[in-house]
Amino acid sequence: MSENELFKASLNKSMAQCSRKELCRDDIRKKLMLWGVGNDDVEKIIAILIKENFINEARYATAFVRDKFKYNKWGKVKIAAHLKSKKLPSEIIGPALNSIDHEYYVNFLRGLLQGHTRAIKAKNQLDLKAKLLRFGLSKGFESSLLYDILGDIGD
Repeated sequence: MSENELFKASLNKSMAQCSRKELCRDDIRKKLMLWGVGNDDVEKIIAILIKENFINEARYATAFVRDKFKYNKWGKVKIAAHLKSKKLPSEIIGPALNSIDHEYYVNFLRGLLQGHTRAIKAKNQLDLKAKLLRFGLSKGFESSLLYDILGDIGD
């Protein structure tokens, strides 16, 4: 396959993948490198995909935040870390995280902790709070929010 044919095939394949699901620059770059596309062609393909609105990182970040919160039950800290690992700028990450309603977020976390309480075997109230705190932190929720919610639990 000539270099020009590889370029066209990779561009078409990238467009097809971006049509099926949201992808960011980093995702596409990794796929193109896997397919053996050269660095210059990778950047050209990404530029075309952005120009044609196949790649829109703000749209990607919003969809990522919505899906990870809704389906994986992740908190904002974990979501932000994953978006940063995909090399998205903080100007995009911040508004995407703010798309989650704060009141809904807090109530969701309360419900998540209450549901997890039933599965925990704790020796005393302090042990229970410690286990709930570790659970909440592992899901990526903010420690200050967890402290507030766990402080409401009676001693």
